[in-house]
Amino acid sequence: MTRIFDNPADFADEALDGFVAANRGYVARVNGGVVRSTEVPAGQVALVVGGGSGHYPAFAGLVGPGLATASACGNMFASPAAGQIYRVAKEANAGGGVLLSYGNYAGDVLHFGQAQLRLNAEGIETRTVVVTDDIASAPADQLGKRRGIAGDLTVFKIAGAAAEAGLSLDEVERLALKANDRTRSLGVAFDGCTLPGAGEPLFHVPAGQMSLGLGIHGEPGISEHPMPTASELAELLVSRLLADTPGYRGSRVVAIVNGLGTVKYDELFLLFGKIEKLLVNAGLTVVEPECGELVTSLDMSGLSLTLLCLDEELEHYWAAPADSPAYRKGNLATRARREITGPEAAVASSSEETTASAADLGRKSAAVLAQVRDVVVEHEEELGNLDAIAGDGDHGIGMRRGVEAAVDAAAQAAAAGASAGRVLEAAGEAWSERAGGTSGALWGSAVFASGLALGNRETYGDDDAAATVTAFVGAITELGKAEPGDKTMVDALLPFRDAFLREFDGGTSLAGALTVGASAARAAAAKTAELRPLKGRARPLAEKSLGHPDPGAVSFGLIAERIAEYIHTGLAESRSTGLAHSELAAAAGKGATT
Repeated sequence: MTRIFDNPADFADEALDGFVAANRGYVARVNGGVVRSTEVPAGQVALVVGGGSGHYPAFAGLVGPGLATASACGNMFASPAAGQIYRVAKEANAGGGVLLSYGNYAGDVLHFGQAQLRLNAEGIETRTVVVTDDIASAPADQLGKRRGIAGDLTVFKIAGAAAEAGLSLDEVERLALKANDRTRSLGVAFDGCTLPGAGEPLFHVPAGQMSLGLGIHGEPGISEHPMPTASELAELLVSRLLADTPGYRGSRVVAIVNGLGTVKYDELFLLFGKIEKLLVNAGLTVVEPECGELVTSLDMSGLSLTLLCLDEELEHYWAAPADSPAYRKGNLATRARREITGPEAAVASSSEETTASAADLGRKSAAVLAQVRDVVVEHEEELGNLDAIAGDGDHGIGMRRGVEAAVDAAAQAAAAGASAGRVLEAAGEAWSERAGGTSGALWGSAVFASGLALGNRETYGDDDAAATVTAFVGAITELGKAEPGDKTMVDALLPFRDAFLREFDGGTSLAGALTVGASAARAAAAKTAELRPLKGRARPLAEKSLGHPDPGAVSFGLIAERIAEYIHTGLAESRSTGLAHSELAAAAGKGATT
C-alpha cells in the first residue's frame, strides 16, 4: 500500500517535484514533465517518452544522455494531456525533430497523437513509435493491438542511443520500430497494486494462484494458474516468449527480468538464473541483460520477462553508453548544465468584448458544469470499482480530477466576463490537462469543441443547441475512433444524440429533449454489460468485463441525467426568443455536450 502522501490527488505532481529535487544534475522540471538539465547538441533528435506516473524508473527516470531527452508525466496510471506533451516536446526540441515513444494504451495514443499534430503544424517534424511488446494482450497476427509493458526500455534505449549518435530522425525512427518489432514481453502478478489514498488493491489474486498476462496500470492478468515453482515459472515465461518471437530471431538476445514493485531483488535474481539457463539451452547467447525494477506498477506484486532479439545493428545501440537517474551503462563525457525556463501552461482568458447577456450565459454554463462535478463526485467510488473489474480502476478519480479542474477554469473565465463558448473552451482545456487518460482526452476535446460551436454570442437559437450536441459527439467519435458495440462511452453517447435530436427537431422543449436523451443514454449504458470490449485497456480482459457495464458509458449516462434534471427544474421550459430562450439554449447546449 502507498502510505506516504498528503493529498492523494497531488501525489503524482509532488512525487515528480521530489524526483527533480533529488536529480537536478540530470533533469529539470517543466510544465508537464521533465527535460534534461544538461546541454543537448544542436540538431540532435529529441526522444520524448512518457505516460502515467506510478511506473518509476519509467518514465522520468530514463531521461539523460544516451536515453530520453524528456518525459511527459501524467497522473497516476493516466496519460499526460496533449498540452503537457506538446510543451515538454517544445522544450526538448533541439532542431533535429522529435520522436514520441510510449506504450500502446488508448489514452496515450489519443494525447500523444494530438500533440504530434500540433507540433507538426508548427513546423517541428515529429514522428511516433508505439511500443507493443506484451504477447498476452493480443495474438501474434494483431501486433498493433498489443500493449506496451517493460519492452518500453528496449525501444527507448535503442532510439536514445541512435539520437545520441547524431542519426537523423528517419534513422532514429527506423531503429525504434525495428527494436519494437523484435521485442516480446510477458508478465505475471501475485497480487494487485493500491493507488494512493485507496483502501484496497485494484485486484486480488486468490491464495495459491498466479495471474498471467498482467498490465502495468493495475490491470489483472488474462488468466489465473496455480502458483508455480521458480523453475516452472521460468519455463512458462521462456517457452511462451520464444514461441512468439518472429522468424528472424538469431542467436543473441537481451533478457530483462523486470520487477513490478514488491518482488524482492533476491527473488528476481533467482528467477533470472533459471531463465538464463533455459535460454542458453535453447542455443541463445544472452547479451548485456538487465534484472531489477525498470517499469513498475506502484506496489504490484509481480514481474515480467522481456526478450529483445538482436542483430548487429541493434546490439551496437543497446550496448552504447547511457546516463540517467535510474539507468546507467558505460561512460559518457560530462555535459555542461543549461538553464531551463519551462513554458507556462496556457491560461484561458477572454480578451474579447462581451455583453452583459453573453457574460450572464457564461456564468450559467459554469453553473451547469458544476452539476457535472457534483454527480461525478457522488459516483466516484462506484465508477472506480466498475473500472477495476477489467481495467485500472481510475475512471472515477480521473473523471473527478478532470471535472474539478474544468469547473475551476470555467468559474475563473466566467468571473472575468467570458461568454458561454469561451467558458467551455477554458473548461475543456483544463479537463484534458488535469484528467489525462482516455476519458480526459475525450471529455476535454468534446467540451472544447462545444465551446467552439457556441462561440462568443449573447443569444442562441434552436440550431445552436443541435450544433453543440453534434460538435460534442463528433469530437469524441473522431478522436476515439470507437464504433457502436465496442463497449465504450460511444454506446451511450450515440443513443443520447439520436434521441435528443429526434425529440428536439420534433418540437419537444430543450429540457424535455434532454430528458429523453438522458433516458436513452442510461438504458444504453446498462446494455453494455452484454458486450465484450473491443477497445481500450479492458479489451484483453473481455471475459472479466462481460456482465458489467462500461464505466465510460455509465458515467456519461449519469451526467446526462443530472443535467437534464437541472435544466428541467432550474430553468423555465421556454422556446421563446430573447434572453430566456438564450439561457435555455446555452445551458441545454452545455448540458447536452457534457
